Amino acid sequence: MRYLKTSLLAGIASLAAASPAMAQEGPQSDQGRATTVQPYIEVSQILTAQLEPVSDQLTYTQVAVGVDTTVQGRRSGASVSVRYERNFGWGDDQVDTDTVSGIARGYLEVVPRAVTLQAGALASRSRVDGGGAVSVNPLASEDATNQIYSVYAGPDFQTRAGAVHISGNARVGYNRFEANNAVFDVNGDQVDVFDDSVTYSGQIAAGVRPGEALPVGLAVSAGGFQEDLSNLDQRVRDVYVRGDVTVPVTPALALVGGVGYEDVEVSGRDAVRDVNGDPVFDSNGRLVTDSASPRLVAFEVDGLLWDVGVLWRPSSRTNLEARVGRRYDSTTYYGTFSYQPNPGDSLAIAVYDGISGFGGVVNNSLSRLSTDFSVQRNPFSGDFGGLVSSDEGVGLVGALGSVRSSAFRGRGVNASYTTQLGRINAAIGAGYDRRTFIAAAGGALESADGIRDESYYLTGTLSTDVGRSGAIATTAYANWFTSNSGNGDLTAVGASAAYSRTLAGRLSARAAVALDYFDSEFSDEDFATASALLGLRYDF
Repeated sequence: MRYLKTSLLAGIASLAAASPAMAQEGPQSDQGRATTVQPYIEVSQILTAQLEPVSDQLTYTQVAVGVDTTVQGRRSGASVSVRYERNFGWGDDQVDTDTVSGIARGYLEVVPRAVTLQAGALASRSRVDGGGAVSVNPLASEDATNQIYSVYAGPDFQTRAGAVHISGNARVGYNRFEANNAVFDVNGDQVDVFDDSVTYSGQIAAGVRPGEALPVGLAVSAGGFQEDLSNLDQRVRDVYVRGDVTVPVTPALALVGGVGYEDVEVSGRDAVRDVNGDPVFDSNGRLVTDSASPRLVAFEVDGLLWDVGVLWRPSSRTNLEARVGRRYDSTTYYGTFSYQPNPGDSLAIAVYDGISGFGGVVNNSLSRLSTDFSVQRNPFSGDFGGLVSSDEGVGLVGALGSVRSSAFRGRGVNASYTTQLGRINAAIGAGYDRRTFIAAAGGALESADGIRDESYYLTGTLSTDVGRSGAIATTAYANWFTSNSGNGDLTAVGASAAYSRTLAGRLSARAAVALDYFDSEFSDEDFATASALLGLRYDF
């Protein structure tokens, strides 16, 4: 039962995956200390040729500065990749743009083996089409792109009282979506998109592992999640208390089950109305909240929750947990599977189900990212396009989806695989995300209630060294978005290839080509663009 001894509390912690922004990463145990700091500056000349719907060309100069840092110590660790870029258009009708993109995850063991502070931050660009569909690979020259920010911090703690293991965490996060232009659907009506939100979460669990005090494992846990959305003062609140049992069947397999109580509520306020009774939008295209209006309840569940499942851990490299049960007054499925046959290969699969707003999903994806990751950036825009690789798999692939302002129930699955084949490094991520939106009757968002937005996504990278001084990296992505709102579908596909070669010392030359295609039913026309880049990079 050596592998099952850690299963009980791991299973309790995984309950957080069913409630957004409540998953956490435990304290690290890195031995030794390793630090890499790589600042750089890039200057590039870029040509973008629009192939559809009309032929057009855009030439601009790009100047970018950034730093990639990894610190791994005995009691602390962090990875940071941040970049600022400025594009200077050629010609009177060209648009100058500047962008900050980056991602960071870190931890600090405040009390050895007891209290660890976790934190993370994200800044990323996206492209929003009609109806709120999001594409994560905007062109560097586009001025109609949008910025996403997310940050969170909080402590983890663990201790024991005799045979009882006690653990928990607390988190607070902030999320913001900056839309440059109002979003309209196919009927010309404005769509209220997410503005910002604050998330709070916490949980505590106490349990006895199988074989320590009893033949079975027992645990009790309690937790809560709340997201306060600025759009119409919406609030998502989810609290629970439950008990769990773990019954070993073999040294590698156990049956698990739990039962408890949950209290879930989604509510908000109405918008300010004009003399005709129509909701009022502000200059940014968002509904104006009527703070004097009563709180409208959109969803409410108060009662029993339960689930049953299996834990399978035949070795320290393979871990499966799968559960089915009742939550949110309906059937729920969730689970995880991870397999790491060797240090160069890693497979991860996750099935999730939870209620939150857009910010809660982004915060949760960020918090689940490892503190030792690598970023494969788009050679033209500098964005990482939702693909971040780590030893625990590929993260942040499908965290965007739709940016409607309404709270929603999100269900889906994502999978990732990373491998190293000789000198070739490869990563691929794929998944499906379905969001069923929740809005109160009689409120300004009433028409969004029951809308179902679905996203399918696939993205991957290949990179390898070429000779002693060269390197090549390729990236491809495909996103499909569908909605039952009548706004139509969106398809976004693209690929890029970049080559770099050291010229002298820390100076290198760069060349890249890319092709991007957008087929949106929100517009009567499709867009196809080809791009080419030549530039220099200096690593300090």
